[in-house]
Amino acid sequence: MGANMGKGNSLLDSLPSGEGTLHIVMLGLDSAGKTTALYRLKFDQYLNTVPTIGFNCEKIRGTTGKAKGISFLVWDVGGQEKLRPLWKSYTRCTDGIVFVLDSVDSERMEEAKLELARTAKSPDNAGVPILVLANKQDLPGAKDPQEIEKALGLHELSQQHFYHVQPACAIIGDGLDEGLDVLYEMILKKRKLCKQTKGKKPR
Repeated sequence: MGANMGKGNSLLDSLPSGEGTLHIVMLGLDSAGKTTALYRLKFDQYLNTVPTIGFNCEKIRGTTGKAKGISFLVWDVGGQEKLRPLWKSYTRCTDGIVFVLDSVDSERMEEAKLELARTAKSPDNAGVPILVLANKQDLPGAKDPQEIEKALGLHELSQQHFYHVQPACAIIGDGLDEGLDVLYEMILKKRKLCKQTKGKKPR
């Protein structure tokens, strides 16, 4: 599964190019709840999942706010350490990144910060909007969005990056649709900014 992930753009070439479909990559450490979030968004119900070896891919339609009716093709990529070098094969030319975080797992917060920074600072991902899904907010000891923003060093990202921390609980679906709506708005802002920048001719 996913054996040719690293070969140039072959992965992206195989993406359906439906009009208006946005390509989103869902990343995060193993056991953060990525696949649970993906299938809650897709089917609006909890599915018991197993660790992802490779990736899952689903087309999801926004249900709220400006994102209502918008199609998102979401790639959920395995978060085990040995799979993380493959993330860059999926984030190349993507419209948005969803970084799913276990809000309770303080011990791995620094690890999550390093992986997110590595992804955000990749030249291929310059300016790509980032939605941090602060998952497992239903559990005792879950960090709030402000604590997570600080712990992940989001303010250290380049000013080109729009980002948002969305508290969520993937099992019951809290915060997921709202997060997708915010991500969509950030993507629109980014596109508008790119158009304005292109419109300014150098003197």
